[in-house]
Amino acid sequence: MPRFDNFKALLLSLACMTAFAFATNAQTPGPTPQLIVPSTNQTQRIANKTRLYCAGYIRHQLLPHMPEIVGAVEEQEQRTYADGDVVYINAGSQQGIREGQNFQIIRPRGDVKGVQKQKIGFLGTYIQEVGQLQVFKVRENTSAAQITFTCDTALLGDLLAPVPDRESPLQRAEGNLDIFADPSGKRTGRLVMAKDNREMVTSHDIVYIDLGSEDQIKQGDYLTIYRPLGTGNITRVDNEEIARNRATGFQSDRFRGGGIGGQASRAKDETAFVDAEGRYRYRPITSREVKRHRPLMPRKIVGEMVIIDVQTRTATAIITRVAGEVHTGDWVEIQ
Repeated sequence: MPRFDNFKALLLSLACMTAFAFATNAQTPGPTPQLIVPSTNQTQRIANKTRLYCAGYIRHQLLPHMPEIVGAVEEQEQRTYADGDVVYINAGSQQGIREGQNFQIIRPRGDVKGVQKQKIGFLGTYIQEVGQLQVFKVRENTSAAQITFTCDTALLGDLLAPVPDRESPLQRAEGNLDIFADPSGKRTGRLVMAKDNREMVTSHDIVYIDLGSEDQIKQGDYLTIYRPLGTGNITRVDNEEIARNRATGFQSDRFRGGGIGGQASRAKDETAFVDAEGRYRYRPITSREVKRHRPLMPRKIVGEMVIIDVQTRTATAIITRVAGEVHTGDWVEIQ
């Protein structure tokens, strides 16, 4: 019996110790779960690879002799070539081509003419950037390459240039565009043309300006887009139509109570011309007359852009913000 009682006491002691340990662990707080949220404070890039390497540019210098796409594996069935297609170029080991070498596919489209520009003289030749390829088989005077990236379908006759070294500018953390900002006093130019033959452009569109390295402009510079007040827009309203005389705007044409219509522009002060006493005559003043004698007015700011590529006399830019209608021919100023 005593041996059985001792056994019961041992079991009871073990049970108490287990219960105490469980209670202690239950009261001890464990590590608090944490929800990891991706940070949104990281600065964003303005241009992805497509915009950065498909923008095109206006080159002032003559193009040197370049390798050319002269054939393709599937040329019996295709006239255009895209990602993954294998093409042949007319250069090989004799011309310094190496396996693994990457090239930019370009297509000269012609000299830039007939544009609204501030700069005098020839601007250059517009170069369309078509894509990129990589050489994988080199022979003496020919090489096989695979297209790795395209902005547009490649064609026989497209040229190969070194891949440009470009880096997308960082997105500036700014509020609304200040459309009443004063001029910076720095170099100004014109928005001479836009990608894909556009005339009306907006945010994220690619444009070309007549400022380049000779104007000390550089990649990453921001510019203000503006135009003189009262000029520009595709649609315009002729304010001369509202310069009615004082005999209009009555409820009827019979009595014309008061003799002064409610729809007329103000009467013109003709002191210097007709009446030495400074009386206001019947003739209404016109908008053209008001504008003719006003002081120098502020410019109209319509947008902002950032430079992604610089050539000798021109630069390529991406429009970052707009405050109104933006089109080719607008003026730009370095901020």
